[in-house]
Amino acid sequence: MSYLAKIKMSSFKPAIILFLKGGYLAEKDIITMTQKELKRLHIIKQVLEKKLKQIEAAEMLGLSSRQIRRIVKRIREEGEKGIIHRLRGQPSHRRLPKQIKNKVIALYRKKYQGFGPTLASEKLLEIDKIKISDETLRLWLIEKGEWQKQRRHKKHRSWRQRKHYFGEMVQMDGSHHDWFEGRGEKCVLIGYIDDATSIKFARFYKYEGTIPAFDSLKRYIKRYGIPKSLYLDKHTTYKSTAKPTIEDELNNRGHLSQFERAAHQLGIEIIHANSPQAKGRAERSFRTYQDRLIKEMRLRGISTIEEANKFLKEFLPKHNKRFSVKPIKEGNLHRPLPKSIDLDAILCIKTEHPVRSDFTIVHNKKLYQILDKNIGRKVTVQERINGKMYIVYKGRRLRYKAIATRPPKEKPKPKPRKIYRPPMEHPWKRPLYERRLAKEKALLQSKKDTKELVLIKD
Repeated sequence: MSYLAKIKMSSFKPAIILFLKGGYLAEKDIITMTQKELKRLHIIKQVLEKKLKQIEAAEMLGLSSRQIRRIVKRIREEGEKGIIHRLRGQPSHRRLPKQIKNKVIALYRKKYQGFGPTLASEKLLEIDKIKISDETLRLWLIEKGEWQKQRRHKKHRSWRQRKHYFGEMVQMDGSHHDWFEGRGEKCVLIGYIDDATSIKFARFYKYEGTIPAFDSLKRYIKRYGIPKSLYLDKHTTYKSTAKPTIEDELNNRGHLSQFERAAHQLGIEIIHANSPQAKGRAERSFRTYQDRLIKEMRLRGISTIEEANKFLKEFLPKHNKRFSVKPIKEGNLHRPLPKSIDLDAILCIKTEHPVRSDFTIVHNKKLYQILDKNIGRKVTVQERINGKMYIVYKGRRLRYKAIATRPPKEKPKPKPRKIYRPPMEHPWKRPLYERRLAKEKALLQSKKDTKELVLIKD
């Protein structure tokens, strides 16, 4: 029985929906598959095609060989839906009541803050008479953000063997150099090299940033497919230095950069190197580029990024044919890109903005008016690789227009000010008032005396 795959994208958990061809679509025929299960299905298919051994698939998926045999048997009997666990969505019959969980968490926060799960479980039994395993308590504390996973440090190894399969791990890095030897502007070469085969892919950009990284990854995926993992340095483009948000802390993870978020949606595992020596294969490939590629471009008089990228289409196939090596194991772990996935909607800069009461948002110090009305309090701005910008709400593009200048606010008319003039009898004016009365009395007295003198003379 054949299946038709259809991808249904969400913000952080892309899923694949498989449904039967022909007839009426019943609810029981719909299968939801996460990217993790999609990766597992891809590797199991390699086992069914006898390109991988079961013990190798078990090591890659972190499962036992017995579990791999069970999955292979189920897929043979049930088809692709056999990869889905049968207990999905079913509550555990052994789960503890929610009241006990809330009580334990409250006691931990009040009395056992900072205790490890093992010690806390012992004290809960000893003092509070609550019996709970340390592993159950550990999971509860991690869920509530009260505890973090303790990872053991791996032993240092001076030399690392190549990965066994093409696409199992791809090293990615950027090289800043005067690639045109003064004939043109300085630029950066973002390069990819497969760890198992040393097959290279590269492209020139003006700078090493999120948009160039997205563009190069998009071209790589269209050329080879989605790799299982990417090995990167800790450049701010690839690893965020921002503090974790409340949502990140609840999920017990660090703040994701835009590149990490996109890789997570595509099911690509991101590995960060702690030193340049750790990704020596990529560093050595840049030394080769800075020797052979520069000289080839010098011979052709290439002086612009456009000319250099055009030349790379001719240079890289010849270079890979000569210097690539045969992988230890036959098989390709690159996953094909499903046709229903909008790669541009994933490989873009996403920024969430609150919507104002007048249906406007501010993005990059610019004001935009949203023309659609049926939206929520927050929308997402997508800055695409091609330079276009979309405002999206729940996967739906919204109509908008840029506002060049903000309309001036109408100033309220000033109210006439009433000036209070105190009377002359007011205490503030009493001294002046008394002096004025004294002057008037003196003037009247002088006039009266003058009149009496005149009468006497007459």
